[in-house]
Amino acid sequence: MVATKGPALPPSPVALAFPHIQWDPLGSLRLTAQETALLRMAETNPIEYTLADSRDASMYARVLLKLLAEAAAAGAVTGEVSKITTSCTEEQALDALDADPLGVVVHYAITKLHSIISTLMDGSSVTVSTVFYVGKDGVLVDQWKALLRVLNKGGKGDAFAQSGAALCLALILITSCPSVQQQAKSMLGKDGKPVKVRPVSYTSAVEPLEALTAWIVSQLKSSSSQTVGLAIPAMSALMGPTESRLLFAASGGIKYLSRQLRSGGKKTSKAESQSKTSSASVQQLYELTFCLWTMTYELNGSYSIRADFAKDGAAVQALTELVTIAPREKVVRVALSALRNLATCTANDDTGPAGTPKVDSSVFLTDMIACRLMKAIEFLRDRQFTDPDILDDVDTLHKLLMENYKEMSRWEVYKTEVESGHLQWGSTHTEAFFKENARMMEGPDGDFKLLKVLIALLSSKDEDVAAIACHDIGEFVRHYPNGRAIVKRLGAKEMVMPLIEHDNVELQRHALQCVSKIMVQHWEYVK
Repeated sequence: MVATKGPALPPSPVALAFPHIQWDPLGSLRLTAQETALLRMAETNPIEYTLADSRDASMYARVLLKLLAEAAAAGAVTGEVSKITTSCTEEQALDALDADPLGVVVHYAITKLHSIISTLMDGSSVTVSTVFYVGKDGVLVDQWKALLRVLNKGGKGDAFAQSGAALCLALILITSCPSVQQQAKSMLGKDGKPVKVRPVSYTSAVEPLEALTAWIVSQLKSSSSQTVGLAIPAMSALMGPTESRLLFAASGGIKYLSRQLRSGGKKTSKAESQSKTSSASVQQLYELTFCLWTMTYELNGSYSIRADFAKDGAAVQALTELVTIAPREKVVRVALSALRNLATCTANDDTGPAGTPKVDSSVFLTDMIACRLMKAIEFLRDRQFTDPDILDDVDTLHKLLMENYKEMSRWEVYKTEVESGHLQWGSTHTEAFFKENARMMEGPDGDFKLLKVLIALLSSKDEDVAAIACHDIGEFVRHYPNGRAIVKRLGAKEMVMPLIEHDNVELQRHALQCVSKIMVQHWEYVK
């Protein structure tokens, strides 16, 4: 097996200014004569030549990290260059160099660092571990903190610098993961010979990995696709090793990744309906889905990851929506593969703490039925896909869902749907269903627990969910003896009333009907 380069770094918008950087006037960088000479030498020679000797490679990397540290300390990451987001002409790039030379230096240092790392990962005799880890124990160099400093500039930071620094840091840190080290021992260089692997201290990289993961998750919490986009290259790099996947999950990454997919999928679906979907938005959706799919490969070995995927049914809902709106075949392929992994996972290797409910494929299949995945799968079976993996995943999911569905009564399907919070119009939201099942709302303990969940869903931000909750509560009132008094006692009336004035006409209509059913004995005669 041959080493790979990792995620690509897009060109800096001011890249055309790099050859014109003058090092001598930039006194705030505090470069020595030797460091300046090394930078100039690296510019005149191919990168492979500079990296052929481990001492030269290490010194070059440290000089670039020093550039970052000194420039960032001088406020470079918030200057004029940080405001430039599109590629500049040479004239514009030179203007940027005049106005904010340190900002251009930051872009230069990150571009060169990524070039070093990519070259070293591509089967070079000198490796990332020999350049960025020192001493007999292979401890991470202290200068890594310069990259973190760029990230911590927050919302005022430079988009290219933040994304590039995060990616470089991720690629440096994952080298220390034991699973990567084990894999590296079997790798071959370009000459066909095994790559020499030196000892590396994973312990020295854990704290930086945690800091980087926390930054990535903080970006995922944002409602801005641009902010989320900053973290995707680094996050994609962390999806490789098991150790960094587990750190990502422990930081709440699965939850926020699922949320991004739901909101991103809805935006893409809306844009498609208006024929305005950009390839960039679909690409971002694909990359986020790819990361969530990668995490599903830890399901069998980790109870906590299965529990994270099962929490609130958010992951299954997000993946189901992607399969339903089918923005592009590549997104559908990865989403289906993730759903299949969820539908076939086991709890044999890590059953979880004593006393906790079992989380395995049956939990996820139940969520899939509640989210109406069956309907989407039926639709996909009629489409002409050329990818055999998609066809296989569709057939497998259809079979598993049918087997699980046959074992569930209509009431169990409805109960699962309500508990998941992902309500969708269907045969369980009808007068006939409530005539038959209204008494089941009492629950085994007579506490009307499911009715309380429905009432809570009245405040859902999803207007369709709130409308269906209004409908179901109204039908319960009609078909359960004294249902009117029960829903009043549980506070439903106070929650429905404001929805009568909602901007969404459909929600407004269902809220008005629900209030009528609560207030009037023979509501259907009210005009």
